[in-house]
Amino acid sequence: MSKRPVIGIAAYREQARWNIWDTDATVIHQSFVRGVTEAGGRAVVLPPDDQDADVLDRLDGLLLPGGVDIDPARYGQDRHPATDRARPDRDAGELLLLDAALERDLPVLGVCRGLQLLALLYGGTLHQHLPDVLGHSRHQPREGVLGEHEVIFAAGSRAAAVYGSSSSVNSHHHQGIADPGRLWVTAHSDDGLPEAVEDPDRRWVLGVQWHPELSGGRALFAAFVSACHSAPPTSVLDGSAGTPAPVWSR
Repeated sequence: MSKRPVIGIAAYREQARWNIWDTDATVIHQSFVRGVTEAGGRAVVLPPDDQDADVLDRLDGLLLPGGVDIDPARYGQDRHPATDRARPDRDAGELLLLDAALERDLPVLGVCRGLQLLALLYGGTLHQHLPDVLGHSRHQPREGVLGEHEVIFAAGSRAAAVYGSSSSVNSHHHQGIADPGRLWVTAHSDDGLPEAVEDPDRRWVLGVQWHPELSGGRALFAAFVSACHSAPPTSVLDGSAGTPAPVWSR
């Protein structure tokens, strides 16, 4: 049996209650762990930590899940009234991991907030409240209630290889990409909102705005875990064995 790729899933702090406990805890939806495990990977939970990203030296891939809004100060905007309270520990820890994963050319899957972190790190910006921009709330009908809509995929993209030319996806987000920066937008909803982004120059970097861990995500998790099995292609190396070329300047 081949060795399972080890995939880090960024977790976060919440007040959680179980058994006799009601306490500050590190949590992650089990659906992400299940998606990785069922696709043949070994899930490792990564609590918020902005000290260093050395843990990536022991991982084969990085998964950034959904969650609270990114602090708008990180992309030069004042906070909208509908934007979540800032979670600086999570922002700092996940951006550190993402930056280092890209430098190492590790496969990255970003889900919802994870897609938005990718856009931010690649020089993009976000819409803080989509109803102000799109004039509707179909992307998040109500808090805790999933919407559903069609997306169209770009031919030749990794997303299209998984989903085909179009697909119906779930939806629960009030923010979205305004500017993707240097990323390739590989899916749109019918109102023009970017729904998937990729970096075709990296081994495997894909962000999706929907929640594949909740429904219809088996093929996507399988593609991600499969990429984590593979060695980096020599075309993305800078000449030093195993050292990925930088993808941006600071």
